Amino acid sequence: MAHDDGLNLFDDPDDFEGENGVDPDASEAPRRGLPAGDAEPTAGRRGYDPDEEDATVDELLEEHSDDDDEDRAASATAARRKRRWPKVFLVIVLALLLIVVGIIAYYLRSINVGMNNVNRAPVAVQGTRPPSVETGAQTFVLAGSDSRGWDRGRSDTLMIAYLPADREKLYLISFLRDMWVTIPANDVVKKDSKAKINAAYSWGGMPLTIKVLEGLTNVKMDHGAVIDFNGFKQLSRDLGGIQVYNPQEFDSMGHHFDKGNVTLEGDAALAYVHERKSLKHGDLDRAANERAVLTTMIDKIFSAGTLTNPKKFSEVVSDVGSTMTVDDALTNKEVRKLATSLKFDSGADVVSLQAPIKGFGRSKDGQQYDIVDEAGMQELAQAMRTDTMDQYAARHPA
Repeated sequence: MAHDDGLNLFDDPDDFEGENGVDPDASEAPRRGLPAGDAEPTAGRRGYDPDEEDATVDELLEEHSDDDDEDRAASATAARRKRRWPKVFLVIVLALLLIVVGIIAYYLRSINVGMNNVNRAPVAVQGTRPPSVETGAQTFVLAGSDSRGWDRGRSDTLMIAYLPADREKLYLISFLRDMWVTIPANDVVKKDSKAKINAAYSWGGMPLTIKVLEGLTNVKMDHGAVIDFNGFKQLSRDLGGIQVYNPQEFDSMGHHFDKGNVTLEGDAALAYVHERKSLKHGDLDRAANERAVLTTMIDKIFSAGTLTNPKKFSEVVSDVGSTMTVDDALTNKEVRKLATSLKFDSGADVVSLQAPIKGFGRSKDGQQYDIVDEAGMQELAQAMRTDTMDQYAARHPA
């Protein structure tokens, strides 16, 4: 019986041949290489010597029996080898599984160590709060600060990170530091007052900042995170520098940045995202630079160069954790749950947006500020509430 040259590791080796590796349907004569009839041996046939008498049938049988024993032994060895293949295959699979489990365990340990470095604090937002997005989308308030303190500090960077229910994109929405908003009464200013939005963090930290953003959007902010600028510098080093396209030449904090692709690391990375006064459009350009840097960082963290390098991965996770303070509802378990739900894996899936303004004004005490586009803000808020940020982004690219 004919058999396939290929070997299926999950088939019984006896299915390929008869017992001892021989086709049971073949006749005895062909199997032993003997002539089918009584024909005399002729030249060219095995066992024929023209200088001797013709070999008898018994002599031929004796000669071929030795060959047949060798064939049977070889066939039996092959059969045992085939029977052994599934066992070898299983050993290989188990070894690979152990390696994979070991790698996963290492990465989970790194994540746990990093998350244990995170400082956590209660949100403690005062008063009535709006409802969360019903679709399952998540909102995160991100603030950059000179420290990772939760209560108060200096912050010139403010974003909402919006994660839709399908988890296929991440939307980064910048709120300019000079947006003129109403800030609720707090421990510093005892009554509702008009001020630049960055005053909220200075007067009441993350809880007051969340309260202001919820007032602007009527959308509950699910989580908050404060990012330490010094940790930001270290993270850029861990990633081996980050490359972004710089749309205009400028100087900042002793660093010069040419127009075009620039590589940012350490102090240079911090100087790049801090500058606004020398930029053509001031805070608008700085916010765009901040989003570009954050997007590139996300891309590098997701890259194979980080995920396949256990040492680098551990350093990145540890430094990310040590640079942040988050709300206490963002537990290690919740972080892992969010991480495993993500369906994007590069900076290409991060959408950059700008909270709308419609011009500039000046306060009675001489402060120049950005005027909130209230109609545009309501459109943005509606997109967040209804989980239609993809449509909003298509209408309002940054």
